[in-house]
Amino acid sequence: MIKETIFSPCRNYRYTLYREWAPGDKVVMFVGLNPSTADEVQNDPTVRRCINYAKGWGYDGMYMANIFAFRATDPAVMKAHHEPVGRENDHYLQQMAQSSSVIVAAWGTHGAHLGRGDEVKKLIRGLHCLRLTKDGHPGHPLYLPKNLMPVKF
Repeated sequence: MIKETIFSPCRNYRYTLYREWAPGDKVVMFVGLNPSTADEVQNDPTVRRCINYAKGWGYDGMYMANIFAFRATDPAVMKAHHEPVGRENDHYLQQMAQSSSVIVAAWGTHGAHLGRGDEVKKLIRGLHCLRLTKDGHPGHPLYLPKNLMPVKF
């Protein structure tokens, strides 16, 4: 499997994560809340779940992006940070979106923080999701059934 990432020089921000398991250019992009522990070597539970979705849908690879680029395992820590979005995040979000066949919003209810989910919906058109929360946010993959297909968001 090809594993690539782009971090800020301090590695506190992860802008891109790419995984490729088959030759080809059919790539799906997931847009989560914020990066956790996955890097150029290891996957975290969310990345593993997204890989499983993407493989099941017949994709060759996937991008894992986030509406906030600040790395934290706890959303409360990310929310308390003075600059959770990351200076280069929007640039990389748009770049990955241009290279993706389908883009799946997956940031959950915490995407309401700083109005960021709405900002990203304007930045990236044609978003899909796996399921909506009761409040209308795109559901987080870890908390959803494994057999879902992307639907328009």
